[in-house]
Amino acid sequence: MNGDTGSPMDSATALLTCCLRGSPGISKTLNTCRPSNAGLPIMKNAENNDAVEKASSCSFSAATTSVSIDACPDVDSSTTVAVDTVIVGRRFRESFELQEGMGITVLRDPQNAKDSDAVKVLYAGSDCGQMLGYLPRELAKVLAPLLDTHFIECEGFVAGLPEQQLDNVPIQLTCKKCENDNQNYEDLRYQQSLWENFLGVVRNGNFQQPSSARYQANFSTMLLDVMTNHTHLFSDTETSFLGSFKSLLNDGQRLFVKIYTRKGPWFRLSSISYREISDVEHAAMELKCYVDMFSCTDVPFEHDMKEILNVLSVPEMKEILKELPKDNTNCTRRHELLSTLLSMYNNGTCTVLPKRIFKWTGTCIRVSNMADELLWLVQRLFFLNGDQDLSSFLLVDLGLVKFPDYTCSVVHRIFQERNDLLEYEEAIRVAQFMDESLDNDNMELVSRCTDLSENRLCTSLKEEDSSLADSPPSFYSCFSSTWIYSKILTLGVSVYERERRYADAIRTLKILLSKVASGRRRGYWTLRLSIDLEHMGRPNESLSIAEGGVTDPWIRAGPKIALQKRVLRLGKPPRRWKVPSYADSLKRNIKEVNIEGRPLNCEIGAKNVFYGYDGDRCGVEQLALQYYADEGGGWEGTHSEGGIWMTIFGLLMWDVIFSEVSDVFHSKFQTAPLDFETDDFYKSRKDLIEAQLKRIQDGMAEEMLISSWELHQGTSCRGVNWDRHPMADVRAVVAGAGGHRLALLLRHLALDYRSWSSGMPDLLLWRFLDERGGAEAKLVEVKGPKDQLSEQQRAWIFVLMDFGFDVEVCKVSLVSKQR
Repeated sequence: MNGDTGSPMDSATALLTCCLRGSPGISKTLNTCRPSNAGLPIMKNAENNDAVEKASSCSFSAATTSVSIDACPDVDSSTTVAVDTVIVGRRFRESFELQEGMGITVLRDPQNAKDSDAVKVLYAGSDCGQMLGYLPRELAKVLAPLLDTHFIECEGFVAGLPEQQLDNVPIQLTCKKCENDNQNYEDLRYQQSLWENFLGVVRNGNFQQPSSARYQANFSTMLLDVMTNHTHLFSDTETSFLGSFKSLLNDGQRLFVKIYTRKGPWFRLSSISYREISDVEHAAMELKCYVDMFSCTDVPFEHDMKEILNVLSVPEMKEILKELPKDNTNCTRRHELLSTLLSMYNNGTCTVLPKRIFKWTGTCIRVSNMADELLWLVQRLFFLNGDQDLSSFLLVDLGLVKFPDYTCSVVHRIFQERNDLLEYEEAIRVAQFMDESLDNDNMELVSRCTDLSENRLCTSLKEEDSSLADSPPSFYSCFSSTWIYSKILTLGVSVYERERRYADAIRTLKILLSKVASGRRRGYWTLRLSIDLEHMGRPNESLSIAEGGVTDPWIRAGPKIALQKRVLRLGKPPRRWKVPSYADSLKRNIKEVNIEGRPLNCEIGAKNVFYGYDGDRCGVEQLALQYYADEGGGWEGTHSEGGIWMTIFGLLMWDVIFSEVSDVFHSKFQTAPLDFETDDFYKSRKDLIEAQLKRIQDGMAEEMLISSWELHQGTSCRGVNWDRHPMADVRAVVAGAGGHRLALLLRHLALDYRSWSSGMPDLLLWRFLDERGGAEAKLVEVKGPKDQLSEQQRAWIFVLMDFGFDVEVCKVSLVSKQR
């Protein structure tokens, strides 16, 4: 299969272009669909990586929290330490210009809303204290207490200039102990311990800025892994191209990895400066197979001029306009200058403009299309998703994210043949194109994507019998083109229904149900098919579809209840005379509590806002929490919508989740096994799961919880939110739920995490009954005026009632006018 059949990206693009030929502007749109280095989200509802979101929510984003600490080689208890680090969180005035060697000082910012340990970096030569940015969070954390106790003084200088104005600025900071003979022994001892802690962090290097060599090593690790485990998916030409990277000199490898991981696409060669790269120009020449280059001598120019103009600064663009015959100096904003220059270039009204532009840019370099597309594919094969990229290595290197420990035991290949990968990549491209067409409200192209997906699903489906001994596991199905096309068609059904094209929606839904025999979306498809058939005046067929859906083993939770209710409504005499066995179950009474609230807004469609019991504005959930804390029974609680239960599941089932099972772990950057949200999760670990549940049922849950928290705190695990749910709350919930009920709920999640990971009641309440630790818990679904329970919420309430939980619905109504 390793014949030179061309790049998988080229094949997919050509195929998609052929299928969508005839649409105005299609080529331009396809070019914008070319995958970026950051990865490609498959569809609108693709989950974001929890760990990356957490890192980027810090006061300084993960992309800017680059920090290197290179102290003296013999760091000890000396009085002075030099630290190489960077300025992050940059805030420049437009007129302020950095210079290499300029002096800097630091100032504590304890009132910072996002980080009480924040340390500002100031320009030492400014009387008003020109702020340049902040020290990285991890460095500030150990420096702040030393500065607060006036134990040290810090000053330094700018060690280098950034490539882009708002990039991190390399600095060297000298930290020196202050002499104070008036301190008592205890104060001095405390400050010395802070100093030793600081030195230990510097010596340990836990938050060192990955050097170019580290980036190079990470990139090589990824490339080697893919070429070792997936070489059968690449053509001979592609294998040779990727394999030749290791033959490059270190300078060439480091330069390529640097520009590949930076936002470009173009970079001025003159502005690239890294300490680990001795000769940038020579390194660039060595990369001729991997990069595109241009200089002022390259005419005619074949690249996108808009991309070239983006490397120019505002003053440079102004100077170019001053040199031209036509006076365009009135433009001041960047977008105005870009638009003016681009318009003049496209119109050809100024023949000397290209030379003027190239004179200012000098030689520029970018990653070539072939390298970009192949390495995007390498990243996808390594991480197995479109959300992660090489920045995941960086987050680990900086200590911002920690992934769990587990064993990778891969028996079956995800992609058996090159064509499997090509079809999957083509489907992803169509999915991205579908998303962009929906964003642009281009219904013609949406229809084309839907038609193409329907055609592929009908003609290219290859079913694998996962029951055979050597067949790939069923949870690999999410890496098939069938899975992607079914998601595209699900979106297409929504579009058809919105446009009242029910006949098209019915046709598509029947194709989905006939071609995709398993999967959680069968419940949604069956429900929509039954509803659309009723819209078309076909109630008998609608009823038959609903009845079939009720017995479908893949239809569970909310969709199943919705279908059962449809059967009861449509199946009245004379259509059906027999009452289904589940009729009484659906009519069970759900406990309700009614409270009143004073509304702050009365806008239709807007989120309800009320005056709380404390007089402050709040939502319905916060209003209900205040009610239960006071006259509702003295309950403590949290508005979690199931989040705290997912955290409890992750903590108590940690060893189960990350146990050694074949084919579920493929890289060290996973927060859950690949089968986590499938039926295989329970089947493959039944004995382990039941053993854990037995311990929980026997009253050991709290002990297990504390142990898991202490061992794994801060480590990324799907569903576990370390920041939102403190240990005290989690312990209270476990105590209040009781071992028997907790074990039943966790088994329910283990059996089918995907179907039951949403729709849980809004509030989780607890209270302690006596000093000996007795506790109880209550779950509450809160509904504002005119809100109704969804079928998924109703399904969860029924399940919780069956498990013996105290569960109720709290309805918030508007205060009556008479009062």
